Amino acid sequence: MRQLSPPMKVIDLFCGTGGFSKGFEKSRNADYETVFGVDLLPNSVKTFRLNHAGALGISDDIRKIRCEDVRNALKLRRGELALIIGGPPCQGFSSIRPFRSSEGDDPRNSLFEQFANFVNCFRPRALVMENVVGLATHQGGRSIDLIEECFRSLGYDCEWRILNAATFGVPQRRERLILIGIQKGGKIAFPEPSHHCDGSTIGHRNRAKMLLAEDDLFLTTKLVPAVTVREAIDDLPQIKSGETANKYECSPSTPYQKDRRNGNTVLTLHGSTSHSPKMLEIIRHSGKNISSIPKHLISSGFSSCYSRLDGDMTSVTITVNFVHPASNRCIHPKCDRALTPREGARLQSFDDDFQFAGNRSQVVKQIGNAVPPLLGRAIGEALAPSIK
Repeated sequence: MRQLSPPMKVIDLFCGTGGFSKGFEKSRNADYETVFGVDLLPNSVKTFRLNHAGALGISDDIRKIRCEDVRNALKLRRGELALIIGGPPCQGFSSIRPFRSSEGDDPRNSLFEQFANFVNCFRPRALVMENVVGLATHQGGRSIDLIEECFRSLGYDCEWRILNAATFGVPQRRERLILIGIQKGGKIAFPEPSHHCDGSTIGHRNRAKMLLAEDDLFLTTKLVPAVTVREAIDDLPQIKSGETANKYECSPSTPYQKDRRNGNTVLTLHGSTSHSPKMLEIIRHSGKNISSIPKHLISSGFSSCYSRLDGDMTSVTITVNFVHPASNRCIHPKCDRALTPREGARLQSFDDDFQFAGNRSQVVKQIGNAVPPLLGRAIGEALAPSIK
């Protein structure tokens, strides 16, 4: 009888909801198991635990946690862990120094240095660090150079690219910087795009650092169009401002909708913000950008404020305020209201049975801050042959 391989264990640092690691667990060619997550926000960790039942989840400042204590709690020998993933908050990158700690933890370390301490302590087969695109040019590129230098000093070959989530099946043009490290001599593999996407992006001046669906490398693969907003959410009840629906009213009409329902029969988080009469008047005038709004109704705002999503396009990047039209482009393509938390979760590629902890505003922030699970799945599938 063929013996099954044990799952590849994953640690999720700065885990938030755990959506990134959940994506790895959804990989179709590998068995990943998330065993540990840490985040500063208690409700995010509660969400992480709800969706990673067997994992140890801790809510604390990572600088107060001893890596060795975590390793002992997980009963893992050095080098036994498959993968460390995570996105250190970008606020600490200005203080990055060449990595020089081999003695364990130091509470004076930056948040990134604590990520490096975990790598140093566990020595995983691979690491994946995700972050905002701006890290590529932070301090003229010095910050990302120091990060690569750090991981190389620990014995990892590493490369980074800017990935657009829309090219991996996420109905949202959300770009992230992804750095992959493999123990020296291993193969670094980035995922190949499965979808082609139109629409503006941030990008990077060095085209070689962007993983683009239109690159010659991927033209041999038949790419399908990116998932649109309509294809992602139009099976959800089209409620009005202030209304809530707790059951599906129709069957899924696209493969994406069917996949996100994941066999789920109870609809949650589909309640709309109750907009004021003035906001409803603004919303009724809304179009592609703020210029659609009559001047007497608003006094100021960015070009993306008070604007409506195009149902036949992928979504722009959603933010932590996607239920408030004054903050960003988040008005429903057809209904005169902002997106519901469930619609935001759909645009982030969360399955409908993914559970969120906290009140409505906390859940909205968790969704807006998350790394799309489908992006995690694509990276996990690409990396699996290198770390099995």
